[in-house]
Amino acid sequence: MTAEGISEAEFESSFERFDALPAIPEPSGNVVDLDSFEPPIEVEKESVADISGRSLGFGVASYYGRRFHGRRTANGERFDMNALTAAHKTLPFGSRVRVTNPRNGKSVVVRINDRGPFIRGRTIDLSRNAAQKLGIIQRGHGRVELELLK
Repeated sequence: MTAEGISEAEFESSFERFDALPAIPEPSGNVVDLDSFEPPIEVEKESVADISGRSLGFGVASYYGRRFHGRRTANGERFDMNALTAAHKTLPFGSRVRVTNPRNGKSVVVRINDRGPFIRGRTIDLSRNAAQKLGIIQRGHGRVELELLK
């Protein structure tokens, strides 16, 4: 007998309904292969049109490279550290941004294809190639000016 006054057999049988896991359904013919799926690029034309061609101000850029090369970005494409791409927290995917390093005057145009950066104080995460063209590889980050292009 248990403390509640029922037999152990009754106590154990009260849990039988929890023992069976639901059956796992067989996949239907509508299965999507995520390795070959290319989602549409998200571009909010109205919001970009409102601010295109304008300076987005100054901020700190960092970069990401080998560790993320080949992984999926937030828009679904594979990250290519040799491409001229970048991650930004709010700009629409597909936006083109001129990034300028005021220390040396070098600039590069990148396409936003990912979300980030997720480190406090950072404004944009550049592909390794973009960071190299700006001359910020050695330091790992640098002050930049951003301009949204049409």
